[in-house]
Amino acid sequence: MTTTAMVPILFVTLAAAGTPVELGGLKSQAPAAWKESPASSPMRAKQFTVPGKAGDAEIVVFFFGQGQGGSVEDNVARWKKQFQPPAGKTIDQVSKTETLKGAGGTITVLDISGTYMFKARPMDPSPGEPRPNHRMLAAVLPTPQGNYYIRLVGPEKTVAAAAKDYTSWLKSFK
Repeated sequence: MTTTAMVPILFVTLAAAGTPVELGGLKSQAPAAWKESPASSPMRAKQFTVPGKAGDAEIVVFFFGQGQGGSVEDNVARWKKQFQPPAGKTIDQVSKTETLKGAGGTITVLDISGTYMFKARPMDPSPGEPRPNHRMLAAVLPTPQGNYYIRLVGPEKTVAAAAKDYTSWLKSFK
């Protein structure tokens, strides 16, 4: 095989690798299917679009500074308030919390589904725009420089299809 023939193969391999991401001194690569987009606010450290047949989902990475952003419990409670459960269910019946081992310590992940009450501005006092059949995976990722808060939210089917990549990505930070 000539050198010229190897160039396209090398390009395809590099293009499939995904976006390099560094959070608080830990590094990883986002899955290739995720498309990085410019952060839409200074509170957002990173932002990705996750394409899906049911509609696109969004991954947002927040960082507020070392010791800032509230406790794990405070964030889980706040994230739960962003959803309304289906009729006849409680929020605790449509959510679960799990922990994963990560390079920076214990990663806490909330998995919740129902009607997402979308707000363009997080501190908006309105109840939000109801988006039914949505799901969110939200994690607190500890790093040497402080906690990062990482939310994957969108149509339930899109989030379900991206869930394995999301979890693998969280655990891959080194």
